[in-house]
Parts: sequence; C-alpha cells; structure tokens
Amino acid sequence: MPHSFGYRARTRHMFKRGFKEHGPIKLSTYLLNYHVGDIVDIKANAAQQKGMPHKFYHGRTGIVYNVTSSSVGVIVYKVVGNRYMEKRVNLRVEHIRHSGCRQEFLDRVKSNHEAHVKAKETGERVNLRRLPALPRESRTVSLKDNLPTTITPVPYETTI
Repeated sequence: MPHSFGYRARTRHMFKRGFKEHGPIKLSTYLLNYHVGDIVDIKANAAQQKGMPHKFYHGRTGIVYNVTSSSVGVIVYKVVGNRYMEKRVNLRVEHIRHSGCRQEFLDRVKSNHEAHVKAKETGERVNLRRLPALPRESRTVSLKDNLPTTITPVPYETTI
C-alpha cells in the first residue's frame, strides 16, 4: 500500500510515453492551432513537466475557453458529491490534442445534407435517421452441405 500522496503519486503507467514515442516532443505538437470552443482530449506528456495537468484530468475531454501563446485553458466537468462542477484547467499545448469524439457526428451531418439535396432534386423521400442493426435473416441449415466430421487426436510419437 503506497504511503506517498504527491502530485504525481500512482502515475507510473498513466504518464508513460507510448511505444516508440519516447524522446523529445515533435515540433508538429506546437504547430497545431487551438481556438475557443474546440473540443480537446487531455493526455499528459511526461517529457514536459511544465503546465502538466493533475492526474485526475488525464484522459478527460473538455472545451477550450482561453488560448495564450504557449498554453490553453480548458473547461472540464468534475463530479463532486451530487453535482457537476465546472473546472477551468490551464495546460500547455503538449498535454492536449484535438478530440475525435465529434467527428462521426459531423460526417453524418454532411452525408445527411448531401442525401437531402439529392432527394430534393429527384423529388423522392429519403430516411436520414439512424436505424438499429436488425436481426439476421432466417435460414435453414441442411445436412447434405454440412456433414459432421469426426476429429481424432494425432498419436504421440517420439523421434528419439
């Protein structure tokens, strides 16, 4: 049972770098643009100790509310007791990345719009709603196609 309760206690595997991702931070990390309203994922990078988030925020998703030259302010909602508290966390850009959580929705909006425009031109109705996966079609399995096979183990042989 650990007895240290520091800022980075119990983060041995949490803050480790990925496979073949050790060493200095890539320059492309600093070239990404962040704007107010962007949805970002917080993932602490252990190579940069400045502006590192607390371990609680590692893996959380938030919304950018402030952008400075080297850091970004992110709003994250934290469950405290029976309520959600809005926490404002200031992080350096090494510890965040753009989130892909909204990409599927944006792709669906685009494809729905294209289908709507196409349906309006042809004058037919199109269903743009998502449908749950339906059960598989019924079928009959015949024995002439699927004869049972008997499997026997290969006898053990020594080659000495």
